[in-house]
Amino acid sequence: MLKLAILGFLRDRPMHGYELRRHLAALTGHIRPLSDGTLYPAIKRLEADGLLVRETEPGSTAAPRHTLHLTAAGRTALLERLRTPEQLDISDENRWFTVLAFLRHLDDPAEQAAVLRRRLAFLDEPASFFYDDARPLGAEEITDPFRSGILLIARATSQAELAWLHDMIAALDDQPHPPAA
Repeated sequence: MLKLAILGFLRDRPMHGYELRRHLAALTGHIRPLSDGTLYPAIKRLEADGLLVRETEPGSTAAPRHTLHLTAAGRTALLERLRTPEQLDISDENRWFTVLAFLRHLDDPAEQAAVLRRRLAFLDEPASFFYDDARPLGAEEITDPFRSGILLIARATSQAELAWLHDMIAALDDQPHPPAA
């Protein structure tokens, strides 16, 4: 998801590495802290793959600053990743939030709605954090108040997300679609 987040933030606008790191930390830092040892090698790989370029500009002090810019290939890679997210991008809440953070970059409401429908289908499947063999357990079936609490919180979150997904898909379905190329 780091690649998607880097490409997405740079699609918003060019940034310096430290500024990009702040944005990434705000999006995912509470889940998985981001170290320089993770970010800067990822930036170098994206640069080597031709997905971003580094431009040097004079710094306010003696050291020059490097601004990262998304290339046309980077835009294409971002859009492809948003159009066809991996199943884990749909099922893992943290990865899903990263997809959602940049889904606006798809210009076609039908493509946006298709991604949201995949998440909706995932949420419609019965699931739990706790099982009796293969059967998912509900909060009412668990006597441990902490485990029951996990399920009650998850249910409330899922209900809110389901309502939002239905509303958003309906709104996207009502929008005109760009002409086919």
